[in-house]
Amino acid sequence: MKISKAIFLKSAGQFKDCKRTDMPEYAFIGRSNVGKSSLINMLCNNNKLAKTSATPGKTQLINFFVINENWHLVDLPGYGYAKKSKALRDTFSALIIDYCTKRENLTCLFVLIDSRLPLQQIDLEFMQWCGEKNIPFCIIYTKADKNSKSELTKNINTIEKELLKHWEELPNTFVTSSEKGLGKEDILEFIDHTNKQKQSEI
Repeated sequence: MKISKAIFLKSAGQFKDCKRTDMPEYAFIGRSNVGKSSLINMLCNNNKLAKTSATPGKTQLINFFVINENWHLVDLPGYGYAKKSKALRDTFSALIIDYCTKRENLTCLFVLIDSRLPLQQIDLEFMQWCGEKNIPFCIIYTKADKNSKSELTKNINTIEKELLKHWEELPNTFVTSSEKGLGKEDILEFIDHTNKQKQSEI
């Protein structure tokens, strides 16, 4: 699949402000500064679609985009803001929880993990929560170009060994680099295949 049209739809600061729709939705989430906005822009061939910033926690709303007029890409607030007040952290948590558990047309949640780092506890806890709530999710490893191939493989293997201590099997995973365009075709092919599968079930 190729994204030929990506249009900003709206932002929502509360779940009740999310526009009702029957289009399948694919949401992207991760810790602050994991490279989420850059990844979204790379997938959509538009460097200005999602706002990028060196300041962690810039995305404080749920941002909806209509893709090719038949599915939604959703940019969720990051989790784990070290420099935010507790009240704001609680607000983001409530927004994320409400969207992930109540959005009926959420088809898949892409959880972004920095491929350069060991598995972070907050990432593990979030994915375990997704499993408990039966929220379908995939893992996207970001910034794969920042390490050598051997370091990248070693890091991902270490992360996946840790995950297998908690799960019987791993979810679908994608390795990406926003700068190099790595992983773009695989993610879009997964979304296209999933959309066609859902359509055939109707």
